[in-house]
Amino acid sequence: MADLLWDDVSCFFDPDLMGSLPDVRVPGCSVEDWQAVLELVEARGWNCQYSEGETVMPVPRAETVLSRPADAECPDLRVWPTSDVLAIFRFKDDEVIDFDVDLRELQGQERLDVFCGFLREIGRRLAKPVLMDPEGDYGHPVLGFDVEADRVVLLAEPLVM
Repeated sequence: MADLLWDDVSCFFDPDLMGSLPDVRVPGCSVEDWQAVLELVEARGWNCQYSEGETVMPVPRAETVLSRPADAECPDLRVWPTSDVLAIFRFKDDEVIDFDVDLRELQGQERLDVFCGFLREIGRRLAKPVLMDPEGDYGHPVLGFDVEADRVVLLAEPLVM
């Protein structure tokens, strides 16, 4: 059974309303949590690409990435849970795991199910909530993985169109 139904949440996936690149985050994290995500990506066999600037490199350990100098370019890890859905993790902070998704790739029930499954995998691995905020509206999640419910749930009322 689907965590969310497209007809109930499609407003939260409208790039014109939400911005095309909402912020997805896991608050209250540590270097160990980042490492757990890197290990999850490998264990699930998701395609990925780590880069620092324009340089593509093998995925390092989390402590290596997060201990770089403050003025170093922010590395990213591109993860494809499926060939047509991309999440871009940014190693800005060891206390918050954050990544972007493109809402234009998340249209319809099938893609919503992929996205919810991705959030569920991360949330279960870390035993932490995974929250999606509208682009530029950090701290106001509209949906996310709820640890106790063990599923992705709405955290805001859908917009009436």
